[in-house]
Amino acid sequence: MLRVNYIRCHGSGNRFLMLDAVSEPRLQALAANPALIEQLCTTPCRCDGLLLTVEQEGVYGMRMFNTDGSEAEMCGNGIRCVARQAQGYIGEAVEEFPLTSGGKRLMIRHEEAIHGTIPTYRVEIAIRTATEDFPRSLEEGCWIGRPIPELDSALRFTYLNLGNPHLVAEVDKIDLELLTKLGQQVKEQAELLPKGVNVSFFRRTGEQEIYTATYERGVGLTSSCGTAITACSTAACLLGLCRTDEPIRVLNSGGMVRCCCHRTGEEITTALSGNATYEAMGTLEIGLENGCFTLLDEHPCREEIEAYNTFLKTIS
Repeated sequence: MLRVNYIRCHGSGNRFLMLDAVSEPRLQALAANPALIEQLCTTPCRCDGLLLTVEQEGVYGMRMFNTDGSEAEMCGNGIRCVARQAQGYIGEAVEEFPLTSGGKRLMIRHEEAIHGTIPTYRVEIAIRTATEDFPRSLEEGCWIGRPIPELDSALRFTYLNLGNPHLVAEVDKIDLELLTKLGQQVKEQAELLPKGVNVSFFRRTGEQEIYTATYERGVGLTSSCGTAITACSTAACLLGLCRTDEPIRVLNSGGMVRCCCHRTGEEITTALSGNATYEAMGTLEIGLENGCFTLLDEHPCREEIEAYNTFLKTIS
């Protein structure tokens, strides 16, 4: 049995179990055991995924696994939590540093704390609008505000790839039942979307403000998805609903983040800035060979929980 420390953390309500594979590289063997990952994400507390903080040749990074054990290329909320853990190795004096995820290098910045005390990080995410994830029948350049009759005849979708694929649609009202239906329908559209896709709705709620909801690939309905938030903000700019190069306030059921979309010609980069909150720390014994684990102890991070809850009251 492998004894390791863990952190239960969240970014904008997107909750993760985070393990340090820098200090214990053997944890990377979890990638070969999706059933064990699923157990770790559901017991003793429901999490939206498993994060591994990793290091290779002096560069720190993230491996993120969905609750079904599949590995995601990128997670905008998770990478902020990993950035906080990685900074313990890099040093608190370093405000900007790279992290890797899905084979890509992203720039992270440690920002001024939200609401005075909440640890806050920003990640710069390069965004592609190409539709190579679609079959040839749909490849007609950028997919911005266009229908996909196989999914829904009324909605207009925007496709964006942030390292992982997203379809987002502007709506007048967030219909979670319809969103769930579309998210599940995507799984059955292997010919149309062979790699699967994250599906999100967003609605404009004010000047430079939107509200989002997401059915996340490999997870289901989630209180927050960082790359989906970023995709929705970017789509809002591409559709002329929000302005580029100005902060966008993005609300969801898990809290609030800020995004800022920058476009130079065909190149798009959107910055995602938000909390990296620790809710609890504890110790696990993990059997990598037999696929089981034992929770040994857990201690809540009460001050951080209280600080985030207070912050939520200011934005509700």
